[in-house]
Amino acid sequence: MKILVLGSGGREHAIIRALAQSPRVTKIYAAPGNGGIAQLAECVDIEATDIEKVRDFAVANAIDFAVPAGDPPLVAGAVDALESAGIPCFGPNKAAAQIEGSKVFSKDLMRKYNIPTAGYEVFDDAKKALEYLETCAIPTVIKADGLALGKGVIIAQTRDEARAAVREIMLEQKFGASGNRIVVEEFLTGPEVSVLSFTDGKTVVPMMSSMDHKRALDGDEGLNTGGMGVIAPNPFYDADVAKWCEANIFTPTIEAMAAEGCPFKGCLYFGLMLTPNGPRVIEYNCRFGDPEAQVVLPLLDSDLLEIFEAVQQERLAELNIAWKDEHACCVIMASGGYPEKYSTGHAITFGDAGHAFVYHAGTKCKGEELVTAGGRVLGITATGSSLQQAIDQAYAAVDIISFSGAFYRTDIGKKALEF
Repeated sequence: MKILVLGSGGREHAIIRALAQSPRVTKIYAAPGNGGIAQLAECVDIEATDIEKVRDFAVANAIDFAVPAGDPPLVAGAVDALESAGIPCFGPNKAAAQIEGSKVFSKDLMRKYNIPTAGYEVFDDAKKALEYLETCAIPTVIKADGLALGKGVIIAQTRDEARAAVREIMLEQKFGASGNRIVVEEFLTGPEVSVLSFTDGKTVVPMMSSMDHKRALDGDEGLNTGGMGVIAPNPFYDADVAKWCEANIFTPTIEAMAAEGCPFKGCLYFGLMLTPNGPRVIEYNCRFGDPEAQVVLPLLDSDLLEIFEAVQQERLAELNIAWKDEHACCVIMASGGYPEKYSTGHAITFGDAGHAFVYHAGTKCKGEELVTAGGRVLGITATGSSLQQAIDQAYAAVDIISFSGAFYRTDIGKKALEF
């Protein structure tokens, strides 16, 4: 089968690597791909969000199956366009992708169907939002309604920070039209858990849990990022918590989407917080998390293409999906200055990664060498029989990879080890 994967990050590299292991896959294209993906797939110079060009390429090259991997093409309707051209896809259509594309949509869905989440208010007027901030509880969380590359969430510890966040998002339009509406949300505390799930709109099958590290610096300091590292499984997410979440969050969400006339098919990401009052949904994503995919997919012990097809054909209940009894750790090597201003084009020097695998997130080929081309550059991932072994092997590989300005957290997995 010929497969087309849309995207250019570490998540796409992880998906492509897993698909390449399927005996039925004969050719993989990536649009646009990156320097590391080019070792496994043919990269084509088409942006994932250029839906018309993507569709035309898929038709012209007789693609058998497509995977729009990131939120921008999914929210833009890539699945609708490809499937209308007769090309089956793994992923939600435009209507279902609203669950990530609009924070207001997802929060209102949870309120309507009694899915546990933080209390919230919605504003499309900056003046009214600023008035509300004078009396609401602090700390508070302020979220841009639309997509913002994982950076549209601001945790305001003071009223001044909250006011500044509203001005930045709504008045200064830091995230463009995504900030025309905002959600001001109750601040919750507790361990965070990421649970990706396969769902065909009727059946939901959770994947291995994981623990993302969002802050840029050690000790969970610094700015929020798209993710500086991740481990799996998450030790805070035990069997009892998992059972409760399946009954009270996962299945009700799938049923709610179906009841709203937009059944969700693909990978639905549940971002959870285990509060003193029980698990709460912090966010939904309409696709594999990044970097969560880089630790979850290496632990999958089933054929990913078979799962993707079963989801698309709405027969997920027929499968028995298996997982390896192992742990995984991914350490992100980022460009100096990320998540704010950073420079690119720096040559990357690789050594022997040993037992680790290097996922490329922001790289490109420049002649014979690989250079940096993004904020998050590489995801160094290792698996092991214990979490400590996976962490040690990941950091051993980090030590022999370098590029100008590289930085990374040194404490990925520390909280999990201390649990």
